[in-house]
Amino acid sequence: MKKNIIIGTRGSDLALWQAHFVKNSLEALGYDCLLNIIKTQGDQIQHLSLDKLEGKGFFTKEIEEALLRKEIDLAVHSHKDLETEQPAGLTIAAVSHREDPSDLLLIRKECVDSTQKYNLKQGAQVGTSSSRRKAQMLHYRKDVELLDIRGNVPTRVQKLRDGHFEAILLAKAGVHRLQLDLSDLHVEVLHPEDFVPAPAQGVLAIQCREEDAEMRSILSHLHHTDVAELIHIERSVLNRMQGGCHLPLGVYARKTEDEYEVHVSMAPTWDAPNRHLTFISDNAEALITQIVAEIKPQ
Repeated sequence: MKKNIIIGTRGSDLALWQAHFVKNSLEALGYDCLLNIIKTQGDQIQHLSLDKLEGKGFFTKEIEEALLRKEIDLAVHSHKDLETEQPAGLTIAAVSHREDPSDLLLIRKECVDSTQKYNLKQGAQVGTSSSRRKAQMLHYRKDVELLDIRGNVPTRVQKLRDGHFEAILLAKAGVHRLQLDLSDLHVEVLHPEDFVPAPAQGVLAIQCREEDAEMRSILSHLHHTDVAELIHIERSVLNRMQGGCHLPLGVYARKTEDEYEVHVSMAPTWDAPNRHLTFISDNAEALITQIVAEIKPQ
């Protein structure tokens, strides 16, 4: 048994919450844990929107490299930030329970208009750097002006309060985990069947070295197989579409009795027409193939 399990994480408020969640879970099983905070490219470059950053894995690469160098024993990630193909030598040993995967639209109260879709006034300036969120917001509200926004969750909320935007889009899971007080804002929950989240949104991925059988065994106690089953569908669609963070693709799977119901939102680019499709099947692998055949450009 390892004396101290070293957990690699980013240093944002949300990343630290996630790392402490895993640390507390492991300590409840009797293991001692330490955190090692690692800066990623995405943390260091704050002046560019996400679609301008070079390469892939800009919130995970440096942490994964530390794991391969054996400087840490495991890494905690927002699952949606991970590449769909694991680097050689690494594996996702456990996935967490799933927080509500919905997106939120936070609106300054003076910009609320109950006669409009999502209670957002005409022509509002909406902050988001996600191509998926941009594409879906334009699908429902062609009148809004979309502006890029960077920074961690509390920073983005403060930018909204400071008047840089009239509304912003972000994941409900992060807001809930940080227990942010949003009483001065109008909060609109965008339900995942209509405003489709990123594959694996709301789920934590716990990653370790493939060769580390002891760590994989320890982490198996934290693994949620029911969540893994559903996000396998979501992430497999993303993988076969050869898309990363820049692809305006939303995939949300849920199970109803013996069938899978999958909602997909897809556009070739964020400012192109957006398609919204629903698929139902009792066979997960056949469903993945069907979805990709339907949405992949010929």
